[in-house]
Amino acid sequence: MTVPEGNTRAREGQVCLLKRSVYGLKQASREWNTELYLKLVEYGFTQSCHDHCLFVKSHAGGFLTLLVYVDDVLIIGSHDSDIEHLKAYLDRVFTIKDLCFDKYFLGVEIARSEQGTYLNQRKYILDILKDVGLQEFDTERYHRLIGRLLYLNFTHSDITFAVQQLSQYVGNPHYSHWDVAVHVLRYLKRCPSLGLFYSSSSPCTLTAYSDADWGTCPDTRKSLTGFCIFLGTSLISWKTKKQNTVSLSSVESEYRAHGAVVGELQWIFYVTRDLQRTKHLDIDCHIVCNLFKDGFFVLQHVRSRNQLADVFTKSLGGPQFQMLLSKFGLRDFHRCQT
Repeated sequence: MTVPEGNTRAREGQVCLLKRSVYGLKQASREWNTELYLKLVEYGFTQSCHDHCLFVKSHAGGFLTLLVYVDDVLIIGSHDSDIEHLKAYLDRVFTIKDLCFDKYFLGVEIARSEQGTYLNQRKYILDILKDVGLQEFDTERYHRLIGRLLYLNFTHSDITFAVQQLSQYVGNPHYSHWDVAVHVLRYLKRCPSLGLFYSSSSPCTLTAYSDADWGTCPDTRKSLTGFCIFLGTSLISWKTKKQNTVSLSSVESEYRAHGAVVGELQWIFYVTRDLQRTKHLDIDCHIVCNLFKDGFFVLQHVRSRNQLADVFTKSLGGPQFQMLLSKFGLRDFHRCQT
């Protein structure tokens, strides 16, 4: 390591001797990110300006994509030879551990077949159930549980609304909130291997559902926004979130919900364009109205019984909840195997 600026005791030619792992240093994450970025750019990759974890390299015969999480990297490519050359390069400059086809990444289990890819967090759910057990309620345990349930939203769109409601009381939880959280755990215990299936034959068209529950918060009278987005038949994005300001009418709350889902659609659209190395579009202030006029999306009326976004904005009866959930591509992997 070079001598830091401001050190006047070092003589010319002297450097610092590192006595402990780089992981123990405060600047480690910044230095690692900079070094990885420089090496990937040197290899020909371009960093996405819409998702800084995404790096893309394309050529006449195909493309390479890297998804980076700290020092874990997922590599996707159109040719095996390109992937092998990249892994050899990374091993030469960093020394890597090649895990071949990924089966488990950041708490998510991955299974593949010719029909598509299946994601679930079964082990993560079982770990939560084991940790919670029959322990009594306390504030710290509630904080930890809600944090883990929020991470489960990565593959469990079915608990998004319930977890959003519970997360509002993290600052001052009570026994009633703990009881509801345990109720969510009992639901997860019945279907720990439920996960998302992404069909390999799904068409590349984006479809979005949005909904708003006007003035649903009894304390602030703020409305709730919920949306879900499909790529073909595959669910790729969803959210439940309380709106930042109070809406004076149901129309206003719905318009804010449209703004949220269109913003997410734009981000997805830009990322997909980044994968093809094309320039992104300019973002205008009046996002919903102008993009509608430009033909970026089409508004269609959806009957209440077919409104998939209802799952993210309100409590539903069992039959309606299961009917809507069946359209999300959630499958129980272990039951499918038997």
